[in-house]
Amino acid sequence: MKYIGAHVSIAGGLEKSVLRAVKLEATAFSFFINNPLRWNKKPLEKNTIYNFRKACKKYHYSSSQILPHSSYLINLGHPNKAMKKRSCQSFIQEINACYKLGLTMINIHPGSYLYKINEKQCLENVSNSINFILNETKKIIIVLENTAGQGSSIGYCFEHLAFIIDKIKDKSRIGVCLDTCHLFASGYQLNNVDCFLYTFNKFNNLIGFKYLLGIHINDSKGKFNSRLDRHHNLGFGKIKKNVFSRIIQATEFQKIPIILETKNSDIRKDEIFWLKKKSLLHKNSIFSV
Repeated sequence: MKYIGAHVSIAGGLEKSVLRAVKLEATAFSFFINNPLRWNKKPLEKNTIYNFRKACKKYHYSSSQILPHSSYLINLGHPNKAMKKRSCQSFIQEINACYKLGLTMINIHPGSYLYKINEKQCLENVSNSINFILNETKKIIIVLENTAGQGSSIGYCFEHLAFIIDKIKDKSRIGVCLDTCHLFASGYQLNNVDCFLYTFNKFNNLIGFKYLLGIHINDSKGKFNSRLDRHHNLGFGKIKKNVFSRIIQATEFQKIPIILETKNSDIRKDEIFWLKKKSLLHKNSIFSV
């Protein structure tokens, strides 16, 4: 089964995110646990936890269909020790919130070196931060998202993600979410069939599909290798629409959340419908295109 959905708002309460996913006829969804641009996080109230869990049960959303997104402020690779510590503590709060909500995963951008240290030092910081966080929390899987390579962000290549995963002591609690816009913008060509196959072969060889726990399915407003993190609606950007068909039909991507974060949320229901329709036409290995 394909879990197909979108990132939804939590305005009015966390349980509202479930209702918004239902309205979209989504079989997967993501959301922010808290305001992604604020450090201060209010503890989850018991009724919030109860209402969210109740809504998920009522509408048959299991934890494998839900991939929440962490705060944008968190930087596990921060060159400043105090800010790195603050990021770790903030992320621990979010992970603990996920555990209380009955979830199993949380998505995060790896980090940024802020032009103060080199990429390798930043990757070491991220790895050390994750090991510390995993030791302080339980069960929730940290899902690293590839980035577009904008500014000083790391995680824009598979080698970065592989480096981090290799350093993690408890590999049962680490995974990857691939964002198609970020792939394209960071220099992974998807439009050409041979390049498409090369990209996913490289991912499988360096990291492995066993670590792939989610996909953000977005078109790219920026050109190939532009390093611009600018999402667009499917078929409106620089990625050919048949790329999304190949992805949605691949047997390798069964039972992981495939999440739209596209620009115009007004047409997301139509996008979900299109993806569902395409997923039913063919079910092949991604390498049989």
